[in-house]
Formats: sequence, structure tokens, C-alpha cells
Amino acid sequence: NLGNLLKYLVAVIVTGCLAERYRDEILQEIPEVDAVVGIGANGDIDKIVDEVLDGKQTNVFPDKKELPMCGERVLTTPDYWAYLKIAEGCSNCCTYCAIPSIRGPFRSRDEESIGEEAKTLANGGVKELVLIAQDVSSYGIDIYGEYRLAHLLDLICEIDGIEWIRLLYCYPDKITDELIDTIAGEEKICNYLDIPIQHCNDTVLKAMRRRETKAGLEALFAGLRRRIPGVVLRTSLITGLPYEDEAAFEELCDFLGEQKLQRVGAFAYSPEEGTPAAKMLNRVDADEARHRAELVMEVQAQVMDQFNDSRMGDTVEVLCDGWDGQSMSYVGRSYAESPGIDGSIYFTSDSPVEAGDFVRVRITGAMDGEL
Repeated sequence: NLGNLLKYLVAVIVTGCLAERYRDEILQEIPEVDAVVGIGANGDIDKIVDEVLDGKQTNVFPDKKELPMCGERVLTTPDYWAYLKIAEGCSNCCTYCAIPSIRGPFRSRDEESIGEEAKTLANGGVKELVLIAQDVSSYGIDIYGEYRLAHLLDLICEIDGIEWIRLLYCYPDKITDELIDTIAGEEKICNYLDIPIQHCNDTVLKAMRRRETKAGLEALFAGLRRRIPGVVLRTSLITGLPYEDEAAFEELCDFLGEQKLQRVGAFAYSPEEGTPAAKMLNRVDADEARHRAELVMEVQAQVMDQFNDSRMGDTVEVLCDGWDGQSMSYVGRSYAESPGIDGSIYFTSDSPVEAGDFVRVRITGAMDGEL
């Protein structure tokens, strides 16, 4: 318990995004901390610990680009699936977002280091890789001078043991024809794309400093569905952004009903200090923004129910996540369910199934978004 832990507490170090962004405030408001260090110091955290244990107050904030992107992995997920970070930072500079100022500009890892890490994970039993970055679709542009996600995927697909590869998150204006062809042509790549559009109204998109339009989004989704059979599309939306009047919000709801994106998350806008959007005057009341997010999810619940109903009778490949004692059944996911953010598939089997096994499951029912 906490009491026992406190008996052994020697020092407190604050690091990560909070320390990077609010270094002065932390030093002023929590003088008891022994060190406040920025993300660029992660590679020296062992030395910083030693200094603190020697009684030295340490506050260091190296350049954000010093943040190590490679190194030995500690797997915090189950041993059959893992996140694989392919880049750090972001250079999109959307007006509502503080990530570029906290994490720095977009920086790709080189293909060799990513490939070696993927091989190591595969040798350890990982079967599903979830490729992540603030913007995976920008991969390679900074170090190779071109978008290289498709080429990186080809390399990872060659690794024995990796059976599923999933992509989070692709910016809509950077999804190339080459990337679409690669996803459609490689069996290991899940036909699942997380494309955070944030909104569909052109005025709101412009205020957000996004580089797409409603017409462009409609064309993109139509093209993806035409060229990638059975593709599942996920997105995230922000309600209550500056310039989102009633007409713009209604347009967003109509867009969702028309596009029928299978996976959607909606979040009420909250001003991030230091961002351009926080200074905009055309604001929506915070309660109204939350109410709009709830309404969006009501629309989306109907879309998701329709999607689940359309899967009745289908036999799908499922990656087992283990035994669920509450439902007294196995639980797992198909290509259409990303770990930790989408629903699950509950199933029975006449023979034992282990976590990490792939099994064929027939869909027979749905309830509250689960199958």
C-alpha cells in the first residue's frame, strides 16, 4: 500500500510532457521535487537518478531532439502484440494542439533500427505489431525526402512471426496511392486505418489549420473503400472548436451518418494554452461542446450497430486475448478491432485456446458494441 511505499521513498523526479511544458510552474508549486527534467534527458535518466540519490538538485532540459527513439524494449503489452514507434514529434502544427511545442518537430527513425526492433519483438513471440507515431503517414519525409511508410511496411512484412500489422494514425492528406496499394496487396497488413479528421466543415478545418476539405475527405474514404476490400475506418473528432456554429455541427452529424465510419471517438474541445486556437474569439460554451460530443456518439452508436449487424454469420480470424471469467468465454479481436480502443469478440471453443492463438470464429450476435 501507499504507506509501505512511502517508507522507501528517497526522491521524486518529474519528467515527461508535463515537466517539458510546465517546468517553471512545477519548480515553484512543488518545491519538494528533487529533479525536473525534459524529454530530451530520457537517455540520461540513470545518471540523473544517481545525482538525485547523491543529494544533488537536478533540473535539465536538453533539446527535444535529444529524446532517444531507439534502445532495448521493455514490453508492457501482452507478449503476443506490441506497439512499435516509428517516429517522434509532429510538424503539422494544428491550431488546437500543443504537441509540437512539447515533443518537438517530426523525426523519423531509420528503417534499419525499426526493422531490428520488429525482428526482436517477433523473436520474442509478438504476432501483432501496431505501428504508432503522431503521424505515421509522414514517415520518412524528414530523413529520406519522401514518404516511405509503404516501403517500411514491405520490410516488416518480410519478418517471420509477424502476422498482423496495424497503423495508427494516418493524416488524410498524406495517404499516398503507393500506401493504399501496399495495404491492399499485403495480407499481413490489417485492412484498418485510423485517420483522425477532427471535423468535416471547411471553415472549421481551415481554422484548425488542417490541409484537407470535406470534398477531399469524401473522395479519400470512397477511394479507400473501393481499393481496400472490407476496410475498417476509424477517426477522432473534436466538437465545440472555434467557428463550429450550429450549422457546422449539423453538417458533422450528417457527414457521419453518410460516411458510416465504423470506429469514431469524439472529444469536447478544451483550449490548450499557448496554441493559436486558444486565442480565437468564436468559441463554443464548454458545456455545449460536451453535449455535442455526446450527440456525435449517439449518431455513431447507430452506425456501429449497423456495422455489427452486417457481420452476422461471418467467419473471421480472431487473435485470442485470453479467457474472460465474467462471461465464461474466450475473448479476442479480429482485424476490425484495434487493441484497447475498440470492442471485443467473445467466443467459445470445444478445444483449449491460448492467448496469442489465431482461431476462426463465426459471428452470431452483438450487444453494446461487442460481438
